[in-house]
Amino acid sequence: MSRTLVIGDIHGAFKALQQILERAAVTRNDLLIFLGDYVDGWGQSPEVIDFLIQLKQEYQCIFMRGNHDDLLTDWLKTGSHTEQWFMHGGRVTTQSYIKVSDGQKEQHIDFMENLQNYHLDDDNRLFVHAGFTNLNGVQNEYFSKMFYWERTLWETALALDETIPKNDPSYPKRFTLYKEVFIGHTPVTRIGETVPINKANVWNVDTGAAFKGPLTIMDANTKEYWQSDPVHLLYPDENGRN
Repeated sequence: MSRTLVIGDIHGAFKALQQILERAAVTRNDLLIFLGDYVDGWGQSPEVIDFLIQLKQEYQCIFMRGNHDDLLTDWLKTGSHTEQWFMHGGRVTTQSYIKVSDGQKEQHIDFMENLQNYHLDDDNRLFVHAGFTNLNGVQNEYFSKMFYWERTLWETALALDETIPKNDPSYPKRFTLYKEVFIGHTPVTRIGETVPINKANVWNVDTGAAFKGPLTIMDANTKEYWQSDPVHLLYPDENGRN
């Protein structure tokens, strides 16, 4: 049986990525959908990208673009950075790239430039790093960066009065467009959770791997999930984004 498996934000945690693929017993029949933010946090961002490039050759993979992936791409291409990026995981990533050859860097740039902003499957399920803002759906989004930067979709889902029926005029239209929406970007640790959380038709699979939570892989059909150890325990000599 093939599964559609959704992977949350990795943030340089190569050891955690290896754990979840093993614990979920991933096979070549499975479709792996990565929600982005492969880098920035723990010290193995280059190893994560190398591994994903190889994984794509052997497994069915779809890769979303995260905001941290976009920031790293800019740095690899131009050498420029912002202090804000450095404060949120970029510094350790630039340090980890000191040992990476120019050829590898070009491969990483090519990988990240070919990431998808979103994926809409045949069951009308949307997979996107952060969300979208256009009330008529992703195809009508005015600013593509919103796919990997915006937070209002999740914030609205969290604040939604669950007693409002879906056919009520006040019900948020964005939650009526797709059967389900799978996101990362805003860790559920912000609301005191470390497991995938469902609000309205949105599933948030970012379980805080950049901080002190685990990395998560979830079956999009059954909602069964597997997690790594809390990532900070896998990197006891690093701080991550804590």
